[in-house]
Amino acid sequence: MKKLIAAASIAAALFGAGYAQAETLKVGVTPGPHAQIMDKVKEVATAKGLDLEIIEFSDYVMPNQALSDGDLDINSFQHQPYLDNQVADRGFDLVTVAQSVNFPMAAYSKKVGSKEEIADGVSIALPNDPSNGARALLLLEDQGLIKLTEGVGIKASVADVIENPHGYNLIELDAAQLPRSLDDVDVSVINTNYALDAGMSPVNDSLFREGPKAPYINVIAVRSENKDKDWVKTFIECYHSDEVKAFIEEEFKGAVIAAW
Repeated sequence: MKKLIAAASIAAALFGAGYAQAETLKVGVTPGPHAQIMDKVKEVATAKGLDLEIIEFSDYVMPNQALSDGDLDINSFQHQPYLDNQVADRGFDLVTVAQSVNFPMAAYSKKVGSKEEIADGVSIALPNDPSNGARALLLLEDQGLIKLTEGVGIKASVADVIENPHGYNLIELDAAQLPRSLDDVDVSVINTNYALDAGMSPVNDSLFREGPKAPYINVIAVRSENKDKDWVKTFIECYHSDEVKAFIEEEFKGAVIAAW
C-alpha cells in the first residue's frame, strides 16, 4: 500500500510539473554531432523524468516541418538565420528557446592542400539553401576570395558577388551532398556536421574555416505554444548541463563548441 501511495505521489508531482503530456519527448536532429550530443542529453534527461525519443533527419527541411506538424516536440539542428528563413518562407510558428552549439563552417578539398594553392577558375561548391549559402559566401569573402554587395550580410546570395577576380565557378548544391562533391569540384564549403559525418576534421583537414560568429550559433526550437512549458525548461537544463558540455569538449576537440 505504501508503495502504491508513493507511486501515486510521484505521478502527481510529474503532472504538476507539466510532464504528464510530455513524459516522452520526440526530438528531431540531423545525423552526426547533433545526434551524438542528443544521446548524451538523453542520459541526463532520464534522471529528470524525461524520456527522449531521438529522430534523425537526413536533410535540413523536414525537422522544422515535422515540428510544425506536431510530429516532434523539439528540434536541435539549425542556426538562427536558418530558422528565421524557414519561419519567413514557410510560415512556421516556431521559436528559439535556447542556444546549443556552434559548428564553424569550413572549406575542404581533395585537390589542393592550402588556400594559397587554389587556382584561378576552379569550381567551389557551397550550400544551396539561403542561410547556409550566405554563410559560405561570407566565409569566402572573409578569406579575400570574392567580394559581396556591401552590407548584405547574412542575406547574401550568389547574385551579390560583385567581385570574383579569380573567376571561380560557384556551384550551389544540397548541403548534405557537399562532402560527396569533393570528387567532382576543387573546393567545397561544408557545414561541420556533414564534414564530421564524412570523416573530415574542421580543425585538421580544412583549408580554412570561420571564427565563432554569434549569428550562426545553433538553437533549440519548439512550437510557440510550448515555449513556456516546464518540460521545455527541464530539457534546456539537461542540454546545458556540465555533463553534456564535457562530452562536447572531449568528443569533438574544438570542431564543435558549446555555446552556453
